[in-house]
Amino acid sequence: MNVLIVEDERQLSHEIEIFLTKQGYHCDVAFNGKSASEKIFVNSYDFVLLDIGLPEHNGFQLLKEAKEAGKDGAFIILTARGSIDDRITGLDLGADDYLAKPFSLLELQARMQAILRRKHGLKNNMIQIHEYSMEIQNRNVYFEKNAISLTKKEFDILHYMALHKNRVITRMQLTEHIWGDVLEEDYESNYIDVHMKNLRKKLSAYGNSDFIETVRGIGYRLNMA
Repeated sequence: MNVLIVEDERQLSHEIEIFLTKQGYHCDVAFNGKSASEKIFVNSYDFVLLDIGLPEHNGFQLLKEAKEAGKDGAFIILTARGSIDDRITGLDLGADDYLAKPFSLLELQARMQAILRRKHGLKNNMIQIHEYSMEIQNRNVYFEKNAISLTKKEFDILHYMALHKNRVITRMQLTEHIWGDVLEEDYESNYIDVHMKNLRKKLSAYGNSDFIETVRGIGYRLNMA
């Protein structure tokens, strides 16, 4: 999942980036409001971790502009301001949660997972996909009791499609989600198709994988009807 960390305290930003990267997230970083605004309106993020007291651009204004533009990523406000008025302002503008500094990185991760469960109607950290089970926090996939070995990108593709079940996901959407930046040096236009082929092959070794449908000329759909 793609995360934008908007934080002008570079040490804190670096700590968050290292922690979330180890948890399997793809992180971008912005140290001021102008840079954050450019990244938000160009890229697609699952989470935006937003400091309020930013140079060049007020965090509340950035949140307001993003929501007015229809950006549907989850916004978590990170700030040293602890007043009730600030919390209410952020939530009224569309923030999904609020963390006052200093905070535990484990708490941040727990709140991110809680937002995912809430947004996608999950009761816990498990997603059931027909005969397969995905354990989100530990990044495991099982067929019955058999563990299936997936690469990081294969897991991310399956997870993203499961969260958007029964919807056609374009190759570009998958690319932005998995690579974050399509200009990364290891990206090629057919990488999604190659990873999808390998994912299907691994699933098929245990059970049926026909629920992953190729939509010609567009992308893929994970059918859960």
